[in-house]
Amino acid sequence: MDEYVCITVLSRPGEAQADFASRLSQFWTRLLRNRKPDFEKVYAETTSFEEAGDRWSRQYLARLDVVDVVEAELRTAGLDFDPVDRDEMYSKYEAVPPEWMQIEH
Repeated sequence: MDEYVCITVLSRPGEAQADFASRLSQFWTRLLRNRKPDFEKVYAETTSFEEAGDRWSRQYLARLDVVDVVEAELRTAGLDFDPVDRDEMYSKYEAVPPEWMQIEH
């Protein structure tokens, strides 16, 4: 069974949710176009943004073997993220609606 880690991506302090959503969309589109095999290892995302102080956050479940790539791409895109706990693993059965949606590949 595949196991996943959680990647929490953060907006800029004070950034509007719509602007953050746009940057995320651009990021994932670029990853899909340039690194499709890596994009396909990202399993799910939360269905809503969460407030994190003066920032917004969005969570993604990804296979452990793609985390380094996603982290490097996030840095290149200027997107902040929380440190990934590589020891805390999740199954796809933990990413269920209505909190999570599977990413279509």
